[in-house]
Order: sequence, then C-alpha cells, then structure tokens
Amino acid sequence: MDNADLGAAAEDLACERLRRLGYLIVARNWRTRMGEIDVVARDGDVLAFVEVKSRSTSGFGGPEAAVGRAKRRRLIAAAQAFLASTGCDLASRFDVVAIEGEDVRIVRDAFGADDVWPAS
Repeated sequence: MDNADLGAAAEDLACERLRRLGYLIVARNWRTRMGEIDVVARDGDVLAFVEVKSRSTSGFGGPEAAVGRAKRRRLIAAAQAFLASTGCDLASRFDVVAIEGEDVRIVRDAFGADDVWPAS
C-alpha cells in the first residue's frame, strides 16, 4: 500500500469514528490554494475542520506532533477560505484525529489562531 492509500484508509477510519460520535461529514479532502482540509464535519452546532494524521510507530512524537505551526497556519487559511466560499456562519474549531496503529485519538479543539499567530 502506498502513502496515498494509507492516507485514504486513515481518513476512512477517522470518518467512521467521527460518525460514531455523532459528527456529520460535510466534505472530505477540500482543497484550496492555501492547502487541504482532510475532513469538514458538523458536530452539533459547530463546524469542525479535522486534520487526520497516522503513524505506524510512536517515533518522532506521534501523529499529533506532525501538526506543527506551519501546518496549523495552512489549515486556518484553508478553513477561512471554506467558510468564505460556503457562506457558513457556524462557530468553528480545529480537531485532530491521531491514528497510531490500532489506537485512534480524537482531539477536539486541538488548536486555534492564537496558537499560530501571536496576539497583537
């Protein structure tokens, strides 16, 4: 299985787990020139922009560590583009689904704009 296949399988697993928790999947692999959002899902009255990261081992800090400052900035910019293009006015947040072997962790509200841009 190549990396694209592994990524698709991880996203399928993430969506399955999110649905079990009551999320409604709105979009997958939504692309803009700013970047890509793996999953856009509605969780009640909140729109969650979900980054899916998987690792076969816990080396290099695990999957959550792969969502660094630069990645967060791209996700925030892509989410802003999504909101602008759809006219959605729901509250929003950023979640991370971390998959490590058989372990699936869903981190709600994993980060926000304050985590990537210092307050002025």
